[in-house]
Order: sequence, then C-alpha cells, then structure tokens
Amino acid sequence: MYLDDDGRIDILSLTLEELTAEILKMNEKAFRAKQIYSWLHVKRVTDFSQMSDISAQLRDELGRKFCIKSLFIVKRLESKRDNTVKYLYRLSDGNHIETVLMEYEHGNTVCVSTQVGCKMGCRFCASTIAGYKRDLAPSEILSQIYTAERDSGRAIGGVVLMGIGEPLDNYDNVIRFLELLSSKEGMNMSLRHVSLSTCGLVPKIYELAKLKLGVTLSISLHASDNKSRSEIMPVNDRYDINELLTACREYFKQTGRRISFEYALINGHNDSYEDAKRLAKLLGDFVCHINIIPVNKIKERNFTSDRKSAQRFRGYLEQLGLNATVRRTLGADIDAACGQLRREYEI
Repeated sequence: MYLDDDGRIDILSLTLEELTAEILKMNEKAFRAKQIYSWLHVKRVTDFSQMSDISAQLRDELGRKFCIKSLFIVKRLESKRDNTVKYLYRLSDGNHIETVLMEYEHGNTVCVSTQVGCKMGCRFCASTIAGYKRDLAPSEILSQIYTAERDSGRAIGGVVLMGIGEPLDNYDNVIRFLELLSSKEGMNMSLRHVSLSTCGLVPKIYELAKLKLGVTLSISLHASDNKSRSEIMPVNDRYDINELLTACREYFKQTGRRISFEYALINGHNDSYEDAKRLAKLLGDFVCHINIIPVNKIKERNFTSDRKSAQRFRGYLEQLGLNATVRRTLGADIDAACGQLRREYEI
C-alpha cells in the first residue's frame, strides 16, 4: 500500500480495484469508487472538496483516510522558438523534479521524471550530478502529466520516461504508473504511445519483455564498444553491451516492438567513422532506429558536440545501412534537457 508520511493512503497510486476494496471497507457502495476514480483521473481534481456529487460527510472521511498528492510549480519556462514548456515541480516533501512538455506535429508529448536524482552516474548527464534522493511514487509520475495538462491547457497524447532518474531502477512504481496511465476508466492512453528510456538494467528488461505492454524501449547506448561505454556509463561494468543487446533481442521477440537506440554524440569520444562501423556491426541484424543526440553542455564536464557533427555521423550510419536520425532540438533557449534546472535551483 502506498502511504503518505502521515499514514494516509496515496489514493492516486491505487488501481480502481484497490480503491474499490478500500471504499467497501468504509461501508460504501462499489459505484462510489468509480465516481471517485473518475474525479481523480478524468476530471483531475486536486482536493476531495471538489467532488460535488459525493456527500460532504464522505468527502470528509476520504480526506481523513486518503491524500491526493499534488505537485507545486516552482518555475515554468516556455520556449519562444517551439512552444516547449519546462516545469520545475516541488514535491510534498520539498524535493524537486523536472518535466518537459513538447509540441510535435502529431500532438503533445510529456517527458516525465521517475526518481529524484539518479544513481547511474552517466558522466554526460546533469541528473546524476545533483545526487539521488528517492524513487517517485506512481502518483508523482502521473501527476506530472496531469499538472502539465492542467497548466498548459494542451491535451497530451504521448509520454516518454526519459526525465530525471532511471525508470527500470524504480521498476515496480513505473509499472504501476503505466497501469494507471492506460486504465480505461482513467486517462486511457495506449501504451504504444509511451517510450521508456533505460541505460541498460538487463534483468529488468527481461521482466518488462514478459509483460508485453507494447511500450517502445529506448536504449541509452552512446558507444560502440565496451571500453568507450564504460568510460561514460558505469552501468556497462555490470551489464556489458553484449548482455544488453541479448536482452534487447528478447524484448523484440516478446513484443514485436522496434527498439530505439539513443546515441549521445561526444566529439573525440564516439563520433568517428570507426565508431560508426562498429555500431553497424553491433546493430546490423536489429529492427531498430538510432537516435543521434548532440550531447548537452554541462559546466562540470568538457563534453562537446553540435548538429553538424551529428549530421555527419548520421551520414556514416546511413552509408552503412542503418536507420538513423538526429534528434530535433526542442527548448534550446530554456535549457530543456532534464536535470539542469533542478541542479541549478538546489545549489
């Protein structure tokens, strides 16, 4: 059971079945649970007092037994270039996370965080510099979407778990979040519109594959050999590239979903034609897409890259028969890459 610090049940983290069981314990009818669930996940209320078709007495009882976890917008930055919106949220315990709302031709997508900080230690990532504090509850992941949608007035049709934190390091809460997100009585989002990015926690990839959720798996690869990858991604010392790609093949076998490989290009580290050839050899038999990302500048690191280098590397890969694109840069004028705003705010 998900509990708040004061012992109340975190109601937004409950499935409809779990909520129904709790409502029955209160000697209420089961249909009340559906009403309450709709208020929470369809109408997106943030206080029990807003549930107007429920008696005042029951609303008071709900407030004593349950809590509705809310996010507070500390800072909101909106790009003048492409309508990207970056949110810095404060959680109920005073910690901070980031969420990015991105506008595409096909609709709006939200990039959500799954942890407060990150343990993985990837050297090019701002999220890990500020340190890991704790995992996010399912409600706190879900509320990033609800709050962004409520604040912006934009309907959200896609989600990427690519913000602060490693989603598979918070596996149980992320799976519960996906269950809530796709609930027919709630937001009812198809999980085919969800992308989960991981640095490569191999055992959890196998677990995710067995669930056959339809989620697109995005692998943060960022190198074409173990030596180069271990230099920038400590996780590679636990699960090397061969182990990771074996797990990816199983994921495709179980789900039939094309895998996306993310490749943060770092000048002088992984951007040569030889790197491209090794990458082509590694991924030549995959049904996959390679997403080349010019590395984000972080003041504590001297890694550099640019779109010209990324386009050149894309050319190498296409010559070698791989499907590759350079990620469109969104929110460049507001430093929309996750981790930077939280780190600057908490310093």
